[in-house]
Amino acid sequence: MKKGIMILGFGLIALTLSGCFSAKSASVSGRGGEVVGISGRSFNEPAPYGMVRINRGYLKMGLANQDSLWGKDTPVKDISVDGFWMDETEVTNSKYKQFLNYVKDSIIRTRLADPAYGGDETYMITEDKNGDPVTPHLNWKKALPRKPNEDELRAFESLYTTNPVTGEKLIDWRQMNYRYEIYDYAKAALRRNRIRPEERNLNTDLTVDPNEVVMISKDTAYIDDEGRIVTETINRPLSGPWDFLNTYIVNVYPDTTCWVNDFQNSDNEVYLRSYFSNPAYNDYPVVGVTWEQANAFCAWRTDYLLKGLGPEARFVQRYRLPTEAEWEYAARGKDGTEFPWENQDVKNGDGCFYANFKPDRGNYTKDGNLITSKVGIFSANSNGLYDMAGNVAEWTSTIFTEAGVDAMNDLNPQLQYNAAKEDPYRLKKKSVRGGSWKDPESYIRSAWRSWEYQNQPRSYVGFRCVRSLATTSSTKQKATKIKKRR
Repeated sequence: MKKGIMILGFGLIALTLSGCFSAKSASVSGRGGEVVGISGRSFNEPAPYGMVRINRGYLKMGLANQDSLWGKDTPVKDISVDGFWMDETEVTNSKYKQFLNYVKDSIIRTRLADPAYGGDETYMITEDKNGDPVTPHLNWKKALPRKPNEDELRAFESLYTTNPVTGEKLIDWRQMNYRYEIYDYAKAALRRNRIRPEERNLNTDLTVDPNEVVMISKDTAYIDDEGRIVTETINRPLSGPWDFLNTYIVNVYPDTTCWVNDFQNSDNEVYLRSYFSNPAYNDYPVVGVTWEQANAFCAWRTDYLLKGLGPEARFVQRYRLPTEAEWEYAARGKDGTEFPWENQDVKNGDGCFYANFKPDRGNYTKDGNLITSKVGIFSANSNGLYDMAGNVAEWTSTIFTEAGVDAMNDLNPQLQYNAAKEDPYRLKKKSVRGGSWKDPESYIRSAWRSWEYQNQPRSYVGFRCVRSLATTSSTKQKATKIKKRR
């Protein structure tokens, strides 16, 4: 009887080993001395709110047709990218206002804890539940006063300024500074940056100079005595893991004046005064946001999420700007099309345009809009993403170079450089994708590349966030039928 069971078991194993990716047979546990592996609860990542999943895949990145690019030759390259989550729409004024409200409330809480404004220490946490001291941080569970006293009212009022001419009371945008920190895991992992010299070379047969001075570069920022943000890049000998922690302080209020600065001899005062402040524009894409401000939003969004997740937060990847490759891969859709829709036409059979752009010379309104449009009013592409062509061009995390994809790896390609303040401006160029409401048809193609300086706000540039998948998963290879020769 036992022999029959063993033969049957062997037959089942043989069956499971057939095919391209066949299922692995179950391990027999409970036998002494056998390695059976450890078990653990897997993390099933829930779909982030307002995001869609883009599965990993392959892309021929770049412009295949070169004839309309003013005679300019643009490289093309075969690349592969891993899966990621991506915002289904551009970040809106409403979502960005939530970020500003957080910054504003954090400033108010800090001042309410300040003796100069009453000194209510309950707005600041200085010790843990056991009474041991901790790094002081804000107590967000403490509600702001509904009926502030005189000192508390001064704390609130200190965030606003009044126009001496018009009498308008407005938020003091100069105070809207957000501080965040990013640990550079990739730089810390490089062998040349190992603290122990003997670990700096993979080939252990080679002697490593223990006295070699390894230099690192890190970003830091602080507020000076005059209240100005000072950003510095520190170059110093490697000393420890803190060398890979970068600190940023960014003024995050959007530049509403870009509506008049971007267009000379144009009457755009109404957008300057209303586009960001008027709730009627809440569902429109935020503009006037620099690349640096977009990164700050991603950092805040990450921190905001992680505080509500608990222990599983360690598995979740941070929000960030998409790489240039990720953006083009997502925009092309499942079939890798030239535009985020199925054909090369920019309007359907009924004469309706697929996107918000500049269809005709001087005629911005031909597609039904003058400037930006509400997000998501045009049809989504096959990935479920809206406005990947037109509306606003979008920041990516990739530095812009004329070489483009030729300089990139073919696996999760990225070219990244955090330009220091003293760096030349050519190093501050960041790739911008998708074209905008003011651009012609050729600029809204999925492969079209453009750039802006990282510290330059524009009335036609916005952004959306991505998040790498917390886990990757193997998928079965689809069988392909082989035609028999006759």
